[in-house]
Amino acid sequence: MNSKLLLSCLVFSLAGCDPSSSGADGGKLPDGGNPPTGVVNLGTAGSFAILAKSAISTVPGSVITGDLGVSPAAATFVTGFSLVTDATNTFSTSPQVTGKIYASDYTPPTPTRLTTAVGDMELAFTAAAGRPAAVTELGAGDIGGMTLKAGVYKWGTGLLIPTNVTLSGSATDVWVFQVAQDLTVSNGMKVLLSGGALPRNIFWQVAGRVELGTTSHLEGIVLSQTAITLGTGASINGRLLAQTAVSLDANTVVQP
Repeated sequence: MNSKLLLSCLVFSLAGCDPSSSGADGGKLPDGGNPPTGVVNLGTAGSFAILAKSAISTVPGSVITGDLGVSPAAATFVTGFSLVTDATNTFSTSPQVTGKIYASDYTPPTPTRLTTAVGDMELAFTAAAGRPAAVTELGAGDIGGMTLKAGVYKWGTGLLIPTNVTLSGSATDVWVFQVAQDLTVSNGMKVLLSGGALPRNIFWQVAGRVELGTTSHLEGIVLSQTAITLGTGASINGRLLAQTAVSLDANTVVQP
């Protein structure tokens, strides 16, 4: 058995659990139970499918399920969505978005809400980065073909997914991936879930860029310190939370 396959078969325990953390959805689970311990607290950022500081752009037609927010950038930096401003001027709508679009130059209380959400996004990034890692430098930054159990994984380099990866665990298991450089998912490749694993309990904390190749698929919450770019036809079950810009091209984004 090669070293990559051997590592992928190990069962790692979750490190750095914080029982006081709230769920990725910002609170209790829909069934009224408590969120699993160890999830990263997104705060109010957890109410957005896409949240960015400088811009959100799309090449139509994308399909977004959930709210969008941009701050401190103004609504003019939300492009390609054919925005229709609501009569209250507190949000806009778009035929590509099942939800609302918020920008910093809309009528109060929207600016304050966005400032808080962006602050919470940055706090979540720092919190995810600070988790003690159970596994370091797995696959030397290439996890293609692996099946990964719940845990905190850390790389001092970029992370490449050149072939399908499976995250195997229960509905209460949590994954945190700490990436010091870029996260790249190759064209057509997928992150798959098995055993009841849920995208709201998966966190990709990336200091560099996040790039999803054409028709690729990702599961989980992306916390990027820079830009997030989705190639044509790529999709994600999760959230895109960027400290710069998010660029879409006929993509599907479904919040967990």
